[in-house]
Parts: sequence; structure tokens; C-alpha cells
Amino acid sequence: MSSSECVKVVVRSRPLGQRELKIGCSVVVEMDPKRAQCSIRNPADKTGTTKLFTFDGAYDMNATTENIYNDIVYPLVESVLEGYNGTVFAYGQTGSGKSFTMQGPHNWPCQRGVVPRAFEHIFEAIATTENVKFLVCASYLEIYIEDVRDLLGKDTKQKLEIKEHPEKGVYVAGLSMHPVHNINEVEQLLARGMRNRATAATLMNTDSSRSHSIFTLHLEMIEMATDGQHIKMAKLHLVDLAGSERQSKTGATGERLKEATKINLSLSALGNVISALVDGKSTHVPYRDSKLTRLLQDSLGGNTKTIMIACISPADNNYDESLSTLRYANRAKNIKNKPRINEDAKDALLRQYQEEIARLKQLLDKAQMQNAISSVNGTSDKDEIEKIRENYEQKMSSLEQKYLDEQMNKAKLENELSQMQDNYRQTLSRLSQDNTNVTSNNAKPLMRVADAEAALEKLKLIERQMIGGEQTSNTALVEKRKRKKHEAERRRKELLATAKNGQADEMEDFHADKDRLESIRNKLENVQKVNVNLQREIEDLQSEFERDRVDYLETIRRQNQQMKLYQQLLAKVKPCIRKDSNYADLESIKRAAVWDGDAQKWNLPEFLFFKTKLPKADSVNNLKSAPENNQIDNYNTDSDDSGEELLRQRFAKSEEENIAGTYFKPLRPVSVINKTREDKMRNIDQPGTYFPYKHNTTWKHLQSGILYTDDLYDGRASQASNASRLTPTNIFKPPSSRTTP
Repeated sequence: MSSSECVKVVVRSRPLGQRELKIGCSVVVEMDPKRAQCSIRNPADKTGTTKLFTFDGAYDMNATTENIYNDIVYPLVESVLEGYNGTVFAYGQTGSGKSFTMQGPHNWPCQRGVVPRAFEHIFEAIATTENVKFLVCASYLEIYIEDVRDLLGKDTKQKLEIKEHPEKGVYVAGLSMHPVHNINEVEQLLARGMRNRATAATLMNTDSSRSHSIFTLHLEMIEMATDGQHIKMAKLHLVDLAGSERQSKTGATGERLKEATKINLSLSALGNVISALVDGKSTHVPYRDSKLTRLLQDSLGGNTKTIMIACISPADNNYDESLSTLRYANRAKNIKNKPRINEDAKDALLRQYQEEIARLKQLLDKAQMQNAISSVNGTSDKDEIEKIRENYEQKMSSLEQKYLDEQMNKAKLENELSQMQDNYRQTLSRLSQDNTNVTSNNAKPLMRVADAEAALEKLKLIERQMIGGEQTSNTALVEKRKRKKHEAERRRKELLATAKNGQADEMEDFHADKDRLESIRNKLENVQKVNVNLQREIEDLQSEFERDRVDYLETIRRQNQQMKLYQQLLAKVKPCIRKDSNYADLESIKRAAVWDGDAQKWNLPEFLFFKTKLPKADSVNNLKSAPENNQIDNYNTDSDDSGEELLRQRFAKSEEENIAGTYFKPLRPVSVINKTREDKMRNIDQPGTYFPYKHNTTWKHLQSGILYTDDLYDGRASQASNASRLTPTNIFKPPSSRTTP
């Protein structure tokens, strides 16, 4: 049964970039490589408090990729050579140095990336390992806008489908796998795939990866041991993730913005998977939320040894992104995988190879029996047939051993073995036919030999693809590998010793604080008792709050239903409201409504009707006819006649009044003429009057102290003043009464 192993997490901080130096960014990240700790300070917090995180390794801006590989990645690649699955992936925001860590520059030896170092490590181990043969195939894919593409295929834009086999697990259907024999071939495949990968420039990175890429090495190995042969299979996934982005910082628009959106969604799904794996209460892990998490399903919580390299920026303007990366990395280190050695796999090519060899051996035995039974009269032909059989048997025996030590691509292997089997059967058939007809027909040994040689040439082609043990005689290379393994083992022990020392320091601190903790133990117990009571009270309050919340929600639902009912009723009733009322315009009624907080109700406007009142038809008649009309209206109104008699009177009245001629007659000319006539009549009756309306000063007015301008500007008043002046006696003498027109 396989034991569990946590995901190993290391954090790496890059130096400040040119853009960050120009805008004056400060460093807010500090690394402690000895304690494998990383601290980050909030630039907006003036108190200077920091957040501390502990990982399996911490590397500052002066560390090299070589240090990271030798300390962390080297043991994982060694375990891949032993039959374990392995995954190395870099995580972080855009421009934090993920691709630099995974790929690295070609002209900077100490900063060569993890990927080329892993290639060198694997093929160096294959070349110097004895009694083990390897079959190595490479594949390279990318996830661009949630589409899986084969970077080494004929059509790099073709979308591939992810499937799941009940035994093999998750795989990409139609993904090309290329056999490789040395480091040059695999580096050529890597460079070819890098040219086909989607990249673009943003404000934060001139060569930003716009897709997630996964380079996979598939290894099959057969070990010749004293107790038999052991077949193992392993896979090494080298993942270069695209970075999370903020549009305000990258300035992404158009297609770049669409890419960034998909990248952020897939990374968010990866974070959800990490959280679900760490949370022991989660029963479902959302692997299917994105293509990335689907392909990394075995690497996160499955049969794989995994290393996560968290890359962060030390600049203060990237504080939020760096803190988020550290938090995800801190969660990921608690993920537990269950790696195991993949031994005696049913679908191993070497096992199928052995089965084909067994079938060929059975055919060979049958051919030997047929040759022993058959009789041949011609001595020369019999000797020739025996030589061909012995030669063929000898070569097949030698190839059998080679088949056990070599590997090749499964599809090609089946094809080659099928052709070899057909050629062998055809050769045996011709040999049998020649044996029966030797007296009458002359065999053609040269043709039979040519067919056998053709089958052997095909098998030699398979042999040329086998790798393993080529440099076992190279003492320098073997010693170099031994030194590397010894150095890796020494570093592993140092890391363990450092971890133990850290634990020892913690134990010392614990013992130092033990006395102080003992002194407050009683207080703690009392506080715990109080806490239990308070906890119960909180639970009661929470349950009460939950009940209230349910009641409130139910009330809100009922109110919403009631409100929708009123809205629908109002929509039905609205067409029935009279158009000549103020409630025909409901929006104005809403604006005019006022809430009365004391009465808890709305004060709505009164219901009003707007009527257009026309003047009566007889209003344009003269004054003399008006009383007569009024009398008729009053009479008609007060009379007790029936409705028919009243209607008959109104018809007679309308015929006499000529409503059509008087109602629509213009009133302005008539009113002007009437007013002019009245003014003339007034002037004739009262000569010297300049104003139609006159206020004469009376005794009552003088007593109240009021004078009117009519007395000052009237012509008659001026004539009276010239005849005699007003005296006090005259002023206070009551004037004779006079009537005003």
C-alpha cells in the first residue's frame, strides 16, 4: 500500500524589473533560506507588521535555478527513474518569473531552466545505468483559451479532447508521442513546441505566456534482475502555467483581454481544487471545472510526486498578487498525494513485446517439427533448407534476447512484429511446399534467404531505437553521476538537519514557555468554562437568528407575491381609469405621494376630474333677454313636467335663440363696440369727465384722511378751486349729497 506524501512547495522571489525601478517601487518581501521562510510587509500598513509563511524552500533574488534544481527537483527526477510519476509546475502572477524558472536563458549556465536540466539528468542516468533498458517518448501540449492543442502535431491549431480511461486515468486523445534517444532530440522537440506556443507582449511582460503548457516524458524501463525481469512505467510532467493578470496593470485589450479572462478562470479553478483538497470536509473536488485541473488531476491528490514553485514579485505595487500567491502556496503544501511505483503495468509495450516473442517461438517449434517429419530426396536441397532453418532459428534466438532488453513505440512495434510474423509464415510455407515438391521443382534458396534478410533488417531498425547503458564504460560520466547523487543525498540530509534544528529551537522555546503556560492554566480553565457557556449562548442566539431569518425570508416571499399581485391588478385596471382624471397619469401620482411616518401610510392626491366648461349659449345675448332666459330655465327647472315636455321646451328654445349663429360668433368686436358706446353715453351725461370711473372725495373720506387723484386732476375740481379757495370751514362742512352716475 502506498504511503501519503505532501506536495513540496518552494517560493522564489525575482529581482526588481526596470519598469519597477523607474517608478520607484520598494521591496516588501524578505527571504530566510536557512529557515525556508518568507515574510511580506503591507506597504499601506504603517505599523510595519509582516505576514510570515514557511515552505519546503525559500529562495531570494540572488538564488539561481541551479540551486533550486539541486535542492528540490533532483530527488524528484531520481524517483521518476525509479518508477514514480512526477510533476513540477510554476505558479504566480504574470511577470513573476515562471517561464524563466522553467525554461531559463540559453546563454546563462547557472540560470538554465528546470526543463533542460531535467532532460540532461534523465538521459545521463539512462546512459550510465546497467542492466536496464529504457523507452522514452515525449509529448508537448498547451491549453489556450480552454482549448487543448498539440504543439508537436501536424496541425497545431486542432482542438484535442480530454478523455478518461478506467485503468489508465485521464489522457488526451490524439496527442502525438515522439520517441527520443538523446538530449539533442528532446531539446529540438522542446524548441519546436516553443515556436508554436501562444505568446504576446503586455505592459508587465514583453514575452508573456498566453497559454498553459505541459511537456511530458513517458518512460518505460525493464530491469534484468536475478529473480526475473521487472517492467516499470513513469511520467514526468513539466508544467509552465500562464500568470494571473489584472487588466489595469497589463493594459490588455481585445484578444489579449479574452486570453487573460480564460487564464484567470483556469487559475481560479486550480485554487478551488487546492482549497477542496486541503479542506477535509469537502467531499467533491472540482477537477472538471477547467482543462488545466483535469490534466493535473493525478498531480494534485493522486499517484504523483509533485513540486510547486511559487514565483512572486518583491515590488510594493504587486503586494496583493504576491500575498495571494503565498496563500495559495501555503495551502498547497498541505495536499497529500499517494505516489507508488508503477510496476508490471498491463499496457506496457515491453510486456506486449514479450508476448509476441512467445508466439514467434511457438511458430518456430511447429516449423521444426514439420521439417523433421518431411522427407527430401535431393541431398543438396535438404542441406540448403536445413541451413536456412538453422540460420533463421539462430537469428530469432538472438532477437528474442534483444526484444527483452529494448523498447519502441507501441503502434510501430505491433506493425513491425506483424510484418515479421507474416514473413516468417510465408517463409515456412514456401519451405514446406519445396519439401513436398522437391523432386519435380527446383527451389530458389536465394529468394528465401532474401526474405529472411528483409525481416532481419526490420528488426535491426527496431534495435537502433533502443537506448540504455551506452555510456557504462565511460568512467568519468559514471563518476559524475555518482557525485551528483551523493551531493543530492548530502543536501537532503542537510535539509532534514535544518528542519530538525528548527524543531529543536521550537522545542527550546516551548520548554521556556512551559512554566508561564502552567501558571495561567487555571485561568485558562476558568475562561474555557465561561467560553463554553458563551458558546452555548451563541448557539442559542444563532438558532434564534436562523429562525428569524427564515421567518423574514418567508415574509419577504409573501410580500413579493403580494406586490406582484398588486402590480398585475394595476396593469389590468389601468386601462379602465378615466382619461379626464388626475389618476390617468400614475407616474405623477407616484411623485406627488408623500409618506407619513407617524401614520405609516402614503398620502395620495385627491381624485379629480378635469372638465372643459363651455359658456352658455345665451351668454352673448343682450341684458334684456337674459332675465327672460333665466326665467325660462328656472321655470323649466322648477316645473314638474315630464322629461319629454322638458326636452320639447329645450328644442323650441334652441330654435328661437339661433345657437349656431350666436354661440360661435366672435365676441371681441361686439365687446369693443359696446364699451365705446358706454363711454360716449357717460361723457354726454357728465360733461368734463375725463375718466369713466371717478372717485369723488366725500366727507367720510376726508374724515379718514383719504384723498383721491380724481379730485386733483378733474377739470371741474380745478375750476372750483379758481372760483373760491377751500377754507377750513368749507373743508369740515359736510358737503351736499350728490349722486354719481
